[in-house]
Amino acid sequence: MTSPTPSATTAPMVVAEDAVPTAPKTPPRGGDSRSPGRLAWLRFKRDRTGVVSACVVLVFFVAGIGAPLIAKLYGKDPYTTYGQNTAGLLNDFGFPVRPNGGISGDFWFGVEPQLGRDVFTLLLYGIRNSLLIATVTTVLVTLLGIVVGLTAGYLGGRTDYLVGRVIDILLAFPSTLFFIAFWPVMISILVSPEDATPTWLTVVSLISVMTAFGWAPIARLLRGEVLALREREFVEASKVTGASPARIIFKELLPNLWTPILIQATLALPMYVTTEAALAFLGVGLSDPTPDWGVMIQRGAQVYQNDITYMLFPGLTMVIFVIAFNLLGDSVRDALDPKTRRR
Repeated sequence: MTSPTPSATTAPMVVAEDAVPTAPKTPPRGGDSRSPGRLAWLRFKRDRTGVVSACVVLVFFVAGIGAPLIAKLYGKDPYTTYGQNTAGLLNDFGFPVRPNGGISGDFWFGVEPQLGRDVFTLLLYGIRNSLLIATVTTVLVTLLGIVVGLTAGYLGGRTDYLVGRVIDILLAFPSTLFFIAFWPVMISILVSPEDATPTWLTVVSLISVMTAFGWAPIARLLRGEVLALREREFVEASKVTGASPARIIFKELLPNLWTPILIQATLALPMYVTTEAALAFLGVGLSDPTPDWGVMIQRGAQVYQNDITYMLFPGLTMVIFVIAFNLLGDSVRDALDPKTRRR
């Protein structure tokens, strides 16, 4: 009797007791999985010039917004004539007795010639007023330019032709000379010559005049962008599906225009800062005793031969702010559109 032969069997698989099953590898998240806004933010953070400029601009805005609190902690205000009320601050000719414009522990930036007001609080409130006017004007100009540019570019035809001619006329005006000529006429209509012009009316009228003649550049830029975008496939597809004009404008066109809008806004604000200061220097707009960069520079131009320090502070701070904001605008442009990066 023969024993049965064992059948051929496969060798058993030996599994180590300490083996741990590995999870399937997931592909790393690359730049394609990030939103355009996040990519722009990452590019901006790598730009040291942009980050430093943003910090400088933020310091100016914080100083302007917190001017009353800073002045209260400092213990001075921009309207009290300390030089006339306190002996030993001004000489017989009305100029600071101490060197460098009267800089001391009590008056960090010195005292104003003739009147003897505190320069530090004058500068704080001057930053506040100048940035308020420039910021509000920039916002209104940007909004008006968006509305006009989108409307003209999308509708086309006679509307586009009419808006284009209005833009050409506005761009042909020498804006500064027109401000100087038009603003006094506007004030004389609103206020009797015998009455003093309220500060709030001066600010509102100044913002209104600069807004009325400042929206044309951004409107012209956006009009050209919309004329190119409305012929694209995604806009034509929206029209075929029966989308309303409002939906096409807000859902299809406007999201593709944020880059030029932000760039134009960041470049417009420092321009309006210098415009407002220039108008105040020429006697149009804010006037003494209201603190303002232009008013302080105008006052400093009258006394610089005897006290150069007083003119130094408003002039230097305005130059620093304008340069920082222009560099910030360049960095924002490079972050949003890497193809235009500076070399």
